[in-house]
Amino acid sequence: MEPLSTSYPLKYSVPKARVFVVFVSMVLCTTILCLLQLRFFKPKSKDFYSFEVKDSRGRIISLEKYRGKATLVVNVASYCQYTDKNYIALQELHREFGPSHFTVLAFPCNQFGESEPSSSQEIESFAKGNYGVTFPVFHKIKILGSEADPAFKFLIDSSKKEPRWNFWKYLVSPEGKVVKFWRPEEPIESIKPEVTSLIRQIIMKKRVDL
Repeated sequence: MEPLSTSYPLKYSVPKARVFVVFVSMVLCTTILCLLQLRFFKPKSKDFYSFEVKDSRGRIISLEKYRGKATLVVNVASYCQYTDKNYIALQELHREFGPSHFTVLAFPCNQFGESEPSSSQEIESFAKGNYGVTFPVFHKIKILGSEADPAFKFLIDSSKKEPRWNFWKYLVSPEGKVVKFWRPEEPIESIKPEVTSLIRQIIMKKRVDL
């Protein structure tokens, strides 16, 4: 009597070619999805106006409100050898070119010679009372080290120039990009031509858009 031989069909076996086609299809689909995600969901690159800061009272302010203007961003101090000269010059610049197309943005900092020891509100009162400033004076920040304010860190990273003292100035375009920087001892006359050029571009663009 011959032994019974039972053969069971391999119900789940799939030809290798078919497995390969399925694998390739999955890889292609994944690749296409990744490309679409990069194309349509690519995060916006940061610019100066995409940051938030605090005003002198500690309230959150979006710098987006200054987009479309030329802005001169300055790290200020109340008790510095450059205080008088720079506050007077900055207010003159703001009065001459602002506020429609230009503004000065002042950020107090106490990291240089500890020349800005007061509270943020006291600093704002000092600037307004002694120099009649009409431009914004924000919350006191740090601009160097691990606790540096992100908006100011952006200016430093973009320009590759780190402030070495008070009253460094960064000119920011209407699109939020750093155009130029000046050291505290440089005269206001060297800043005016650059500001004028940016304002002219803003006005021309508005006329074209109309």
